[in-house]
Amino acid sequence: MKKLDGLTEIYKFFRTYKKPIYFVSASPFNILGLGQLVPSLRYINYFDCFDGVHHRVFTPKQRDSSEFGCLEDVVNYLMEHQETKSFMAKQGKGGHMMAVMFDEKTEQLAKNMGVNVAMPPHKLRNHLDSKIVTTKIANEAGVASVPNVLGKADTYSDLVALAKSGKLGTDLVVQTPYGDSGKTTFFIATSKDWDKHAKLIIGQEIKVMKRIDPRCGTVEAVATKHGTIVGPILSELVGHKELTPFKGGWSGNEGFINILDKKARNKLERMVKNFGDRLYKEGYKGTFCIDYLIDKKDGRMYLGELNPRISGASPITNLLTQKYGGVPLLMFHLLEHMGVDYEINVRDIQKRWRDFDTWSHVIFKHTGKDVRMLNQVPRSGIWRTTSNNDVELVRRTADWSNVSSMDEAFFLRILGPGEYLYEGADMGVLLVRGHMQTPSDKLTPRAKNWVTAMRAQFQSSDIGTNVHPTLYDEDILTKVF
Repeated sequence: MKKLDGLTEIYKFFRTYKKPIYFVSASPFNILGLGQLVPSLRYINYFDCFDGVHHRVFTPKQRDSSEFGCLEDVVNYLMEHQETKSFMAKQGKGGHMMAVMFDEKTEQLAKNMGVNVAMPPHKLRNHLDSKIVTTKIANEAGVASVPNVLGKADTYSDLVALAKSGKLGTDLVVQTPYGDSGKTTFFIATSKDWDKHAKLIIGQEIKVMKRIDPRCGTVEAVATKHGTIVGPILSELVGHKELTPFKGGWSGNEGFINILDKKARNKLERMVKNFGDRLYKEGYKGTFCIDYLIDKKDGRMYLGELNPRISGASPITNLLTQKYGGVPLLMFHLLEHMGVDYEINVRDIQKRWRDFDTWSHVIFKHTGKDVRMLNQVPRSGIWRTTSNNDVELVRRTADWSNVSSMDEAFFLRILGPGEYLYEGADMGVLLVRGHMQTPSDKLTPRAKNWVTAMRAQFQSSDIGTNVHPTLYDEDILTKVF
């Protein structure tokens, strides 16, 4: 195949590409909309979020009520399912697959089916996923982290001694190497705090940080042979009790032009580029996500954490880069992993999405500790607020970029009738134009109205607490996922 020279030839390549490209995951959330430019893309999902009307979504009709331990189990279940094998056989031999989370078993299953895993190897991803490794690589790349020390602590006294060695004070944030969406980030200022979380900390190498009051955000980028392409800068919605039961848990993103001033934006883009270029030297190529923190007290900018994968920020990033730049960021990820030779100017590409409107998405989780059975759920599609602050379904659609006004939103439902609600279970995603969070990091009145009204569309019955949910309480939609 000859080298693709520029975006026009890249567009044509994907438009005419015949081999199947699969996205295997619990839902289509993370790369929803990419199929508009990649006709051979197919979603293989556990949840039928579109009730069978999305022509690109395949969901096995016969699904066991398996108790999955993690999202990797969901992916492997789908890959091993006989209906999936039959579906993939009809699409033709070979092709490529993407997944948010996968393991060595997934890689072997794909190999047995003659399908290329268009992702960095699991072994490398798992290595880089450690917050300890991330911090070390960031140091090598000249990317600052919140003042921290690395080490182990088996007692509160050990923790205090570690913090003292780094002059971090006594109000601390402690992270274990692996964890998702705030579930393994602990805020410890007293021995009582330590006692509450000690079992999850003892015996592990930990990152102990000075506690700051940060503005949180994220940037998705793609590490390529031509350098790192940095996507639009996003802010984060974190820990809103209306959306998540987890303190520090990710609840969505906002994309808007003036998140940062020009100087800060340029600095952050350099940080992400330097980090991505360093990842490429490690052998990592393709999509990754960097969470950043800005200290409200002094304005200093720090690396939060690395998500070496397609992430929860991918949908809004791809929407902005496609709608305003004409090219979804994930397209370059595919080129890197399909072995296609291409030529681009990274700087010119990034200029394409310098200007865009404000978009936000929020993630609905079940915030109660009870286990419930869903009886009725809202359909995926375009919804609209009414004069009495209620909501109504305008039309069913799979294209979530077609939200046309401030009183409309796209809702992607995840769980369906007959499935369980449990603490932290992902119920759905809402995409809107405009802000959902105030400058002081509170939900806007508009956001609260949407959240209340959409939650009211779910009807469920209490079934007690002795029932195991179908899916383990791990991010179906989010960062780790």
